[in-house]
Amino acid sequence: MHTGMTVGEFSRATHLSVKTLRHYHDVGLLAPADVDQGTGYRYYSVDQVPTAQVIVRLRDLDMPVADVKAVLAAKDVGTRNELIAAHLARLEDRLAQAQSAVESLRDLLARPAHGSHIEYRTVREQVAIGIREVVDRQDLAGWWQGALGELHGFTTARRLRATGPMGGLFATGLVEDERGEALVFVPVDGEVRPVGRIDAVVVPGAELAVAVHRGTLQTIDLTYGDLGTHAARHEIGVDGPLREFYLRSPLDVTGEDELVTEVGWPIFRANG
Repeated sequence: MHTGMTVGEFSRATHLSVKTLRHYHDVGLLAPADVDQGTGYRYYSVDQVPTAQVIVRLRDLDMPVADVKAVLAAKDVGTRNELIAAHLARLEDRLAQAQSAVESLRDLLARPAHGSHIEYRTVREQVAIGIREVVDRQDLAGWWQGALGELHGFTTARRLRATGPMGGLFATGLVEDERGEALVFVPVDGEVRPVGRIDAVVVPGAELAVAVHRGTLQTIDLTYGDLGTHAARHEIGVDGPLREFYLRSPLDVTGEDELVTEVGWPIFRANG
């Protein structure tokens, strides 16, 4: 005679459905204390109720089954807490990303219908120091931040005189194919010998449609959208790298809302 709880009783006590309990048994997360070999009926012990309650809370936090198993199998409290803390940190990152997406959507909905103010500009060839690399789009933000910091440190250490704001050139392949060449540069006075990733470069001149983006780079796609729409509407767009000038870069501000970036879209101008 079985003295444990039937699957129905255990289901009612733990608020886990019979279907879920069957699944947890199949994947080895919560096996019954006993299974009748003749009938196949499953029985759970009362000692398994607290374990089931822990599972419910971890799954409510979207912890994967494999991670829940690792938590339950932890040999000591410290290991268990490390696993839970790591998952909570991942949740906080996702929450921050979701919050950023919400704020970005609100900004889009509140945006004036006329969009960005756009002007035309002739940019002359510039002598500069820069870091150039072919990168994957998913790695671009981290690479860009590192390149900015490295160039800033180099110019400061060598006491070079910047002749203009830091900037970037980005091949269209970075967007279209999610991989392409990126160049971050600082226009400087005088010749500079290459050191590590930093090399002397000549930034080509171009005719550009330019708009200023203020604030987080999370929404810079809106400014690019305004420029691309303008170029297409007036049939003046040409092939060429997209260009940015960092009037107030992450090195100059304490918050992303203080960033100021000029975005340049290559165009054709007969009188340029």
